[in-house]
Amino acid sequence: MKYLIIGQGLAGTLIGYRLHRAGHDVDYVDAPGQTAASTVAAGIINPITGRRFVRSWRIGELMQEARLLYGQLERDLGLRLWCDTPLVRTLFNRGEQNDWLARGGEEGYGEYLDDTPALGNIPELTHPAFAYGGVRQTARVDLAALTAGYRDWLRTRARLREQPLDYAHLPPSYDRYVFCEGWRVRDNPYFSHLPRGGTKGEVLLVRPEGPLLDRMLKHRVFLVPLADRGSYWVGASSANQFTDDTASPATAKYLADRLREVLRLPFTVEAHLAAVRPTVRDRRMIIGTHPTDSRLSIFNGLGTKGASLAPLGSRWLFDHLQTGASVPVEVSSQRFASGL
Repeated sequence: MKYLIIGQGLAGTLIGYRLHRAGHDVDYVDAPGQTAASTVAAGIINPITGRRFVRSWRIGELMQEARLLYGQLERDLGLRLWCDTPLVRTLFNRGEQNDWLARGGEEGYGEYLDDTPALGNIPELTHPAFAYGGVRQTARVDLAALTAGYRDWLRTRARLREQPLDYAHLPPSYDRYVFCEGWRVRDNPYFSHLPRGGTKGEVLLVRPEGPLLDRMLKHRVFLVPLADRGSYWVGASSANQFTDDTASPATAKYLADRLREVLRLPFTVEAHLAAVRPTVRDRRMIIGTHPTDSRLSIFNGLGTKGASLAPLGSRWLFDHLQTGASVPVEVSSQRFASGL
C-alpha cells in the first residue's frame, strides 16, 4: 500500500513511522516555513493535570504505548528522546493542600501522587511555596529532536516533499492519504465538517545565572530544565483568540514576570517561541476515515498532551488502516458526523 502523509509534526511522524515499519511505501508532503506545535512543546508526560489534580484519561494505556514507541524510535534514529524526570508542583494554600491529600486517597490516584516529594534543589533556587506535591511516572520527550531527526531520515531517502499541498489535485500515485496538519486542518476542504479549533501557546527559553533545577516544577509557570542546553523551557501561555501564530512581546513580558516570582537567580531570555495547538472542544483526538472517501484519513486534535496521546492515537489509526479495526468512540471522527 502506498501512503501520502500530509504534515510531519508529531502526529504525522508517528503514524508514518508505524506504516513504514509494517512494510508500506510512505511519503510525506509538508509546507516549509510553518511552525508545528510539536517543535515548540516541552513534550511533558504528566499523569495528573489541572487545578483539580485530575488523572489523565486512559493514562495507563498511554504511558505503556508511549514508552514502547518512543523507545523504538530512539533505537532506529539513534537519538535520546525519553527522559524520566520528576515533577513537583506547588500548592498555594491550605485548601489546595487538602484537595491534593484527598485525591491521593481516591482509587487509582495513589500510584501517581506523592504527598512528601523529594524537592532536590528547588528550595535553594526558587522562592518558597506554601506546600509541595509530587507527581510520579512523569517524563519529558524531546519532540523537536524527534521530528527533526525523522525529517532528516526522510530527506536522505527522498521521502519528503517540502511544499504546500494542492487539495484540488491530490498526487494520484497514492492509495491512501493521511492528513496530520494540526491546526491548519482549518484549510482542508475534505474535513470541513470537523472542529477547527486551536489554542495559541507561547514559551520562553531562558538561561539562568547559575545551576538548573534537577526536576520539573509547576509554580505559576512550568519550568522544564533542558540540561543539554543549560536552559529552561518556560511556559506556556494559552489563548483561544488570536489572529496569527507569531510571538507577542506582551506575552513574553508576562512569562518573564511570572518566572521572576519563582526563580531566585537572574536569567537571560534566549528565545521566545509561539505555535498553535490543534484543540477540540471535548479535549479528545480526532482519528478516522472520511465518511464518503475511504482513501482519506485524519489524525488531529492532540492539544496540550500530544506527547502522551500521540503514540496510542497513532496505534489506533494504524490498526484501523491495517485491519479496519474500529477507532474508540471517544476519539473517532465519526462523533462529529452530525456536522455533515
